[in-house]
Amino acid sequence: MFIILEKFLIGHFKLVTFFLILLNIFIITINFCKAESIKDKYDFKGRVVVTDGDTLKAKKIKIRLHGIDAPESKQKCKSKNKKPYPCGYRSTLFLKSLIVDNTVYCKGEQKDRYRRLIAVCYSGKVNLNSKMVEEGWAIAYRYYSNDYIFEEEIAKKNKKGIWQGDFIEPYAWRKKQLNLKN
Repeated sequence: MFIILEKFLIGHFKLVTFFLILLNIFIITINFCKAESIKDKYDFKGRVVVTDGDTLKAKKIKIRLHGIDAPESKQKCKSKNKKPYPCGYRSTLFLKSLIVDNTVYCKGEQKDRYRRLIAVCYSGKVNLNSKMVEEGWAIAYRYYSNDYIFEEEIAKKNKKGIWQGDFIEPYAWRKKQLNLKN
């Protein structure tokens, strides 16, 4: 009886894993299709400077990546060995690595309270918002959007980026820093 149950559970686990892989491939394909179609309908196109893991700057325009929240530049996280590391800096570096010398296309219509354009941005065929969350260098910003929850689950499951250890969610870290100043 136990052997039959064990075989059933192993088979079920393999099936679920296979399904998740197929779903991931499907989402990546959709992102590539979106990237191709956005080139004609962008609200911003140009070269940018990365200011942190979820913010870009081009001359007088600041762009906040929609639906994601990355660790702040000075934020530290703990690795799986409980050692602190500069996760905010690492998040910034990862975003920089995605857009080195590429033209960035961004689609967005709203501005936040800091007058930044809230946008989904692409570098080539890569959806920067999605990739930052999928690789674990940003979290899905559920307060504003449900767009990147699946990517976050992938990163969490695979212990990528900040999910390798412990961290304070970026919005909570910012709030804590504000309270320390007051």
